[in-house]
Amino acid sequence: MSLTAKAFKFGDDINTDYIISGKYKFKSNDMDDMARHAMEELDPQYYERVSPQGGILVAGTNFGCGSSREQAPLVLIHSNTKAVLAKSFARIFFRNAINTGLPLVEVDTDRIDEGDEIEVDLEAGLVRNLSTGEELVFAPLPAVMAQLLADGGLAAHFRRHGGFAFEG
Repeated sequence: MSLTAKAFKFGDDINTDYIISGKYKFKSNDMDDMARHAMEELDPQYYERVSPQGGILVAGTNFGCGSSREQAPLVLIHSNTKAVLAKSFARIFFRNAINTGLPLVEVDTDRIDEGDEIEVDLEAGLVRNLSTGEELVFAPLPAVMAQLLADGGLAAHFRRHGGFAFEG
């Protein structure tokens, strides 16, 4: 799976309340409606800037720290965020993202700037900065997680296969 989009860059310790503010978490179950508030605390225009063409969210360390609610990765998906690249992820956010179908890449993001055109090749373990020509290597996801992403997340995988169905 290969994804290409413009980079939208944030810093370290982006917690789930920055991804979707607590004031919206229980007002609606409509993720398309909630997605309009994605990253609003840090960039009030994030949804308007990302949703038309899609984007790749780029961050520093400890992305997704805080609460374990699945709304955080879901609002990113519904805002047309194609993937998140960060130096490190909070463990529960990482699991929730894979389970909901949001691709995550752990890679050094220091040399990616806001607005760079980025291509992510999940199978090859390669991030190409099309704006600078630089390539960044990352460890590809284990096959099980890659299959979950390919199927659109854990629930979609179950619907498609009638349960867990992984090769070899």
